[in-house]
Amino acid sequence: QVQIAESGGGSVQAGGSLRLSCVKSAFYDAYCMGWFRQVPGKEREGVAYVRSDGRTTYADSVKGRFTASQDNAKNTLYLQMNNLKPEDTALYRCAAADGECDHIAMDYWGKGTLVTVAS
Repeated sequence: QVQIAESGGGSVQAGGSLRLSCVKSAFYDAYCMGWFRQVPGKEREGVAYVRSDGRTTYADSVKGRFTASQDNAKNTLYLQMNNLKPEDTALYRCAAADGECDHIAMDYWGKGTLVTVAS
């Protein structure tokens, strides 16, 4: 069974930074890994998608502030979040897929790490 575990969430003031980490099972080679965020009452949002060929895409709401990267030797995906805003407050989840990333149909999900940004 593929395991995915996130870490690095916390509480910060607006304008601050956090770096999230996502470790996946070493035996699994995903085509796409992504960061997603969930807020109660709102649809899950895809924040950043990283493909095995290095192509990375971001939601418009985080472009220029968030950077996703991966360390294949450590089976880890990162999300560097800078200039955080209160509207970034959410449960951030990491997921992996055999195919293209999609905010609904990923193959494996982590439980998430909570990010809270105070104004």
